[in-house]
Amino acid sequence: MNTTIIKEQRIVLRRFGEINPESIEDYIETGGYQVLEEVLGGKKPAEIISVMTNSGLQGRGGAGFPTGLKWKFVAGAQGLKKYIICNADESEPGTFKDRLILEGDPHSIIEAMIIAAYAVSADEGYIYVRGEYSKVHRLLYKAIEQAKQKGFLGQNILGSNHNFELHVHIGAGAYICGEETALIESIEGKRGEPRTRPPFPTTHGLWGKPTLVNNVETFANVVPIIKNGAEWYRSIGTDSSPGTKVFTILGNVKKRGFIEVPMGITLRQVITQFAGGVEGDKSFKLAQTGGSSGSIIPKDCLDVPMDFESYGNSGVAMGSGALLICSEEICVVDLAKVLLNFFRYESCGKCNPCRIGSQRAYQILTNISEGLATMKDLDNLEDISKWLFETSQCGLGQTAGSPIKDILKNFRDEIESHINDAECPAGVCPMSKKPYHLS
Repeated sequence: MNTTIIKEQRIVLRRFGEINPESIEDYIETGGYQVLEEVLGGKKPAEIISVMTNSGLQGRGGAGFPTGLKWKFVAGAQGLKKYIICNADESEPGTFKDRLILEGDPHSIIEAMIIAAYAVSADEGYIYVRGEYSKVHRLLYKAIEQAKQKGFLGQNILGSNHNFELHVHIGAGAYICGEETALIESIEGKRGEPRTRPPFPTTHGLWGKPTLVNNVETFANVVPIIKNGAEWYRSIGTDSSPGTKVFTILGNVKKRGFIEVPMGITLRQVITQFAGGVEGDKSFKLAQTGGSSGSIIPKDCLDVPMDFESYGNSGVAMGSGALLICSEEICVVDLAKVLLNFFRYESCGKCNPCRIGSQRAYQILTNISEGLATMKDLDNLEDISKWLFETSQCGLGQTAGSPIKDILKNFRDEIESHINDAECPAGVCPMSKKPYHLS
């Protein structure tokens, strides 16, 4: 049991609540755009990419791809026209970290995107924002206009030869557009569906041009890394996962909200030190880490460090940073059914495994929840989970089977009680006599 006291260490949220996000003057007074001036004043693009690579920063959207390597790919891609995209289509249930960053410090993302554009030789960019984030839309439009007036955006920025135009693109509420190629399709005015890869966006992205796509939280780390250096960043977190992570805390806890802490913190430390313990002093049963596409873990994983390496070793997903803490009152079948309902609704329908598999899995889970399933259905669920992961075209379908896989692995006894005893141990599921049929 790890009882080490962990304190918040704010890097991406360093100005949250400390400045007026609508004031570029406040941002400048706290060191804003100074790093951009230094970069354009004499640093070479290769130097910037080297610092980002050596920092070990991994994509904070969930995939964890090395940021510096992605920048290197775009910088080395052939083409006179290149694009930068900030993925702010935060449609993962329970996740609101990107909204907090943009609402509290929009200029930090703009400055980071300008630096990234300089590093990879891009001259145009887009911030793709979730349609429901109306406050973020307003703040970004205002911040971009302020940056233009101060000479940080546009032609010959700060007297240099670097040009960069930035646009806001508002999404229409599709979860699939969080996938980078579906996002690109959406910006191009097409239906938001994932592209077949390869080729990858780093060489054939927006309108077929080399494109760098990073998440909001990823970009929020750029300016501090360039300012303080790669060694400084690597001194935070773990060897395999440097830096901090913003977690959103939800569910059956006494204190809900968000924290920014060094990578490698355990779920137990989050619950006891930041969330005040389980609500009502009930027992901890499970947690979903990483959002809907993350992992459902039992109490045996309370002391597993949360970083990118842990998913491969123990199945604890980092994902979007959303932590749903559940007490003994939660039923795993009901939870999985809610998640599969979300996935089947949000499936773009382009590939058969996701479109049909998510629907079929929801049907089986519904029958289990009503005491109408057989043990054969569990075998079918395992097969569906496997084929979703192995044959779906994009990450939505590939991770839609994760809740199924995790509950079958960690909570099989509870699922079998629904089938063999027609009883929900948590007392949540209705034991109906009417089978669920596809509508």
